[in-house]
Amino acid sequence: MVGVSDTTGSPEPAVPLSFRPAEAVAPGLPPLDGQVAEWSFPAGPGALRDARALTRATLREWRLNAVSDITVLLVSELVTNSLRYASGPIGVRMERTPNRTLVVEVSDPLPDPPLTRIAAPEDEGGRGLQLVAGVSHRWGARRGSSGKTVWFELVLSG
Repeated sequence: MVGVSDTTGSPEPAVPLSFRPAEAVAPGLPPLDGQVAEWSFPAGPGALRDARALTRATLREWRLNAVSDITVLLVSELVTNSLRYASGPIGVRMERTPNRTLVVEVSDPLPDPPLTRIAAPEDEGGRGLQLVAGVSHRWGARRGSSGKTVWFELVLSG
């Protein structure tokens, strides 16, 4: 099972909200659709590293290695945005849906939707949402009762 450890020295480690490993669904068989994993991270220096590690480990456990690198990259972009602009816990949720998609959501307490912009060649930032939009099948943002969620979908082959 994918675990959570506090390697940051922070008094607030990542909190697993739910996780359904492949073995719990069907021992010895490929994972079924409908799997969900989600975590909450304190908005601190270890959040990005922990989000990447847990995303990669979960996708490995779900046998979705083909989309692991791109998923980790997009999660990194969205978590980085949350760390840059919000000041509260960051949620990451992944779901393998029955219609062969991987839905990934990153939530934070800031209610303002993300703004896409065209980055100039010399700009150091401003390309994350362009990357999400260009690589994912679909993406968007929605407001919630305690902030916003930015999500993207990747189509799973096979």
